[in-house]
Formats: sequence, C-alpha cells, structure tokens
Amino acid sequence: MNTEGSSLQDWGIAADERYSLRLFVAGASSISIRAIGNLQAILDEHLRDRYDLEIVDIHQQPLLVKEENIFAVPLLIKKLPLPIKRLVGDMSDKAKVLKGLGLA
Repeated sequence: MNTEGSSLQDWGIAADERYSLRLFVAGASSISIRAIGNLQAILDEHLRDRYDLEIVDIHQQPLLVKEENIFAVPLLIKKLPLPIKRLVGDMSDKAKVLKGLGLA
C-alpha cells in the first residue's frame, strides 16, 4: 500500500526508469568496502535490475576524479534520472541515501 507522496510516480520517476550511478572509492579501504556493501544492499532492495553502478577507484582513474571534481570519498554521483545528485559518506544512513536517490 502506498501513501500519497511515497511512490516513484509521486516523485516524478517512472517505475521502469533506469538509474545511472557512479561511486568513487579509495582502493580497498574499510570505508570504501563498507560504502560499496551498504549501497549495494540499498540498490538491491529498492532498485533491483533498474540501475547501472560503476565503482571507480580514485587511485586507478585520476583523470576521471579531476573531470568529476571529486573532493571526498566515498562519493556517489546519481547521474540519471535527473537531477544529478552527490552523496558523500559510507552510505550507512539509508534514509539519506534513499532521499539522495529520490526514493524517499
């Protein structure tokens, strides 16, 4: 049962709209591993089969870091659906992540 303002359609997001996400991490640090795990769990629960997640190690792709103006890691960029959003942290605050993704 959905209450008013809680469905994807209420947020202007089509139920089949695909999410394009990019997560910047710093190698295999504990916070990076935690961010990947936390984000993966949220995506599997709320966007199963409707997202593309690219995980970028800042040490392996410095040009991409510069291009995206990365100032902290872990950092998630939601590219689609618009608007573009940026979230910093280990993705452990599920409510904050859902809000950033436009799902709450």
